[in-house]
Amino acid sequence: MRFTDGFWLMREGVRASYATEVRDLSVTADRITAYASVRKVARRGDTLNSSLITVECHSPAEGVIAVRTTHHAGKRHPGPDFEVQRTPSGAFTERGADSASLTSGPLTVTVNTEGPWGLRFSDAEGRTLTTVGGRGTGFATDADGAHHMLGQLGLSVGELTYGLGERFTPFVKNGQSVDVWQADGGTSSEQAYKNIPFHLSSRGYGVFVNHPGKVSYEIGSESVGQVQFSVEDQSLEYWIVAGPTPKDVLRRYTGLTGRPALPPAWSFGLWLSTSFCTDYDEATVTSFVDGMAERGIPLSVFHFDCFWMREYQWSDFTWDEEVFPDPAGMVRRLKERGLRVCMWINPYIAQKSALFAEAADLGHLVRRPNGDIWQWDLWQPGMALVDFTSPAAREWYAAKLRTLLDLGVDAFKTDFGERIPTDVVWHDGSDPERMHNYYTQLYNRTVFELLLKERGEGEAVVFARSATAGGQQYPVHWGGDCFASFGAMAESLRGGLSLSLCGFGFWSHDIGGFEGTPDPAVFKRWLAFGLLSSHSRLHGNTSYRVPWEFGEEAVEVARRFTRLKHRLMPYLYGAAVEARESGVPLMRPMLLEFPDDPACRTLDRQYMLGPDLLVAPVFDADGEVEYYVPDGEWTHLLTGERVTGPAWHREHHGYDSLPLLVRPGTVLPLASDDSRPDADWTADLTLRVYGASGPGERLVTVPDTTGAPAGRYRVSWDAEGEVRVAVEGVAGEVGVERVG
Repeated sequence: MRFTDGFWLMREGVRASYATEVRDLSVTADRITAYASVRKVARRGDTLNSSLITVECHSPAEGVIAVRTTHHAGKRHPGPDFEVQRTPSGAFTERGADSASLTSGPLTVTVNTEGPWGLRFSDAEGRTLTTVGGRGTGFATDADGAHHMLGQLGLSVGELTYGLGERFTPFVKNGQSVDVWQADGGTSSEQAYKNIPFHLSSRGYGVFVNHPGKVSYEIGSESVGQVQFSVEDQSLEYWIVAGPTPKDVLRRYTGLTGRPALPPAWSFGLWLSTSFCTDYDEATVTSFVDGMAERGIPLSVFHFDCFWMREYQWSDFTWDEEVFPDPAGMVRRLKERGLRVCMWINPYIAQKSALFAEAADLGHLVRRPNGDIWQWDLWQPGMALVDFTSPAAREWYAAKLRTLLDLGVDAFKTDFGERIPTDVVWHDGSDPERMHNYYTQLYNRTVFELLLKERGEGEAVVFARSATAGGQQYPVHWGGDCFASFGAMAESLRGGLSLSLCGFGFWSHDIGGFEGTPDPAVFKRWLAFGLLSSHSRLHGNTSYRVPWEFGEEAVEVARRFTRLKHRLMPYLYGAAVEARESGVPLMRPMLLEFPDDPACRTLDRQYMLGPDLLVAPVFDADGEVEYYVPDGEWTHLLTGERVTGPAWHREHHGYDSLPLLVRPGTVLPLASDDSRPDADWTADLTLRVYGASGPGERLVTVPDTTGAPAGRYRVSWDAEGEVRVAVEGVAGEVGVERVG
């Protein structure tokens, strides 16, 4: 939200007060509390008819400093709040003549106690990361009388900001106004399904606004040298998260908000959907499965979208038996073919469904302040909303899904979760404004924990559209409704890269686009991109996404890249384990791996897939692609050609190719079985050594499908490039190939 009218004036109806000077200070062993007046106090009378802002600095974990600013402390606090894991930080304070400081690990905040109000955040070398200046701590009332707390952090020259969830606007957020507020806006607007009040700076720190409700950001926009964030509340808390590298920031941030669970290995294979509004029955499903098998395209998961249930009754979790007269037999037949089964669900109950009356009688539906059940006709006629703040409602909802699990279903697509009303009363008394964004956390957690309980650790996976901070614990997430165009393909990637910088380790998108029917060129290019993403799903709206609908060449592209992904699984699952352990995502913006290369800081049409593979999707029907290569001699995985950096390259690729480069000095483990994603990767494993010029060594750990180490291979090479492998802990054969 913007409060000022240029630099000098306030907007009409806005009154703002800013911390001006410290009037009192309390310093304990690990906490600083400052009381800042909002005007200069020259005499006693200046303390009357004025305000104090209480500013508390403490450390919830090593390398993290929290700043809480409060105007009126007596406001009732009904929640919800983000669940964060606080750990001993070893923080300590120091008191100087004109300042006080709090240090936690490599991060220090210094509070000016003499002269103008200000905070300075610095790293272990004393380098200033960011500052809080004269308008950086305050509150404002707008023309409607609403009270807002605001904070501002200075932007250094050349400093760039990223993140704030899955945002489809420009990757670098400088110059943007962003509202962290869940919305079902597709991928072509400023709205977002996954809103995370966390941003990462190119200077090596992150900022988490610890507020689950609406957070409004002005990022070098209202004040071009500041990142401003504000909430409609009486207090505001933000946490500065130290680096120094972006990976260090994500490690610390996800240590607080939760790290991604490890998805099952089978989920990394190809998913095929019935699509949304298409006609389908078991014969259709069988024809799709047969068609994939006949064409040699391995399929891992079959997904049933909305119309597996009866019309006007979503979600009642009951098969439409006119279309599927034998659902148990159908699921069994699919699983006998080695497929996993996923079902579409959402958190809404249509009035026509028998579950509506059942849930209403049990008190499991969200109500208005007058006691009426909240309903509307958007999406489903008379639909209501399950109240996931109620433990009984969560168990009731989970019990309905358990029936499907008993049938053999393996996963759920947890759609929606964004259009959550604020004119309601929640079972646990939660603040409706704070619950609007947070609802998705309760929804996805309910479903994920059911899968965890029923299927066991390592087998739980959802396909979720909405999320907030902490939602990364319940993978996988996909990008929502995008058009079938090259532009939508690029905006989807921007959204996924932004989300990854908020600690989300696993992300997918609708291959070919959701809205409309893609041109075959779009579909084929999207296939390569989708099968070099964390998770890969063929899904559309009013048309099918089976490859043969787009020509024989599309079949060849689907087969080639599905089988390539399967061969890459020892490498990809190793990167997935890293995401679970450190919060570093599988799909990585270039800046994560190359933070010291200025050219990588704005790149949003290419990414690193794990630490060692560079992927540059082709967004052009003619196959032309321009991409940047960091320092060193890289190798095209598909052709063996060399590409030298740092430099920009322009190439032309057929539909069966794209820039897929291997980092210099990589030892890439490749599975021998390309028919499935969850094979025994140590059986006949190939270690392919790239750029082994000069002596070197690398330890490669290949996990099994539970994520545990299955084999360790110490690969070394001498100045002449001769390669040796010492095998630890695995009996299978291993082959070595040297490239270059």
